[in-house]
Amino acid sequence: MPEPRLGVAILTMGNRPREVAALLESVDRQDVPATRIVVVGNGSPLPELPAHVTAVELDENLGVSGGRNVALRRLREFGDVDVVIDLDDDGLLVDPGVFRTVRDLYAADPRLGIVSFRIADEHGETQRRHVPRLRASDPMRGGEVTTFLGGGHALSMPMLERIGGWPDAFFFTHEETDLAWRALDDGWFVRYVPELLLQHPKTSPARHAVYYRMTARNRVWLARRHLPLPLVPLYLGSWTLLTLVRTRALDGLRAWAGGFAEGFRTPCGTRRPMRWRTVWRMTRLGRPPVI
Repeated sequence: MPEPRLGVAILTMGNRPREVAALLESVDRQDVPATRIVVVGNGSPLPELPAHVTAVELDENLGVSGGRNVALRRLREFGDVDVVIDLDDDGLLVDPGVFRTVRDLYAADPRLGIVSFRIADEHGETQRRHVPRLRASDPMRGGEVTTFLGGGHALSMPMLERIGGWPDAFFFTHEETDLAWRALDDGWFVRYVPELLLQHPKTSPARHAVYYRMTARNRVWLARRHLPLPLVPLYLGSWTLLTLVRTRALDGLRAWAGGFAEGFRTPCGTRRPMRWRTVWRMTRLGRPPVI
């Protein structure tokens, strides 16, 4: 198989110009260069960027899903990208060999759809939520998984041509799971490769005001869009129990409940339930689509 050509997509809201500049410098230091680099200003103007970077400024914030779809369309227009690498705007590639490893992984396996990076802070610590499997005690154990990390990952463009892009309406949270479930159901592999490190500050997703509402709404949408009917109450029931146990803030629970109701009240997009053999495949990988 010919060596795949790499494209890079970065979203920013205009509030991290220094971090974006440092990230772009780390991209330029890679020993396998990206064919294209696209930076999307998600509802904000962009700072001055290097001449080889394509800048796209959006009039409104389309969220993570919508912004990344804009970047994908721009990369697709160039016609010379086989794998797109999405990177958080406050991340940093500390190893110059990341892109070479990504290229080699995709060159070796034409059915490789998604590669999830490892995310760790400047001290090398990986938060539990940044390990894309249930058994998260060892973030250095890689392998085939059923979801991936939004902050740093690679996507096969041929896979995206078949399954479609990011779910625009999700805006923020669980868009990775939606994409991963569609990829798995179409027969693609999702791999967590901890050697691919994106250094990223330690954060909490709850820092976003819409976190609780969109988390609940999008989980309902996930179930309605992708799960066989018998699994819908199991999936939503298990996550309801986990939320009640984990959430201490009353305001957060109120927002979550409102989002849960919104998930049933509003359109979720086209329903395409995954095949039962996909459910079994996910179960064998350690994460059946009920938890």
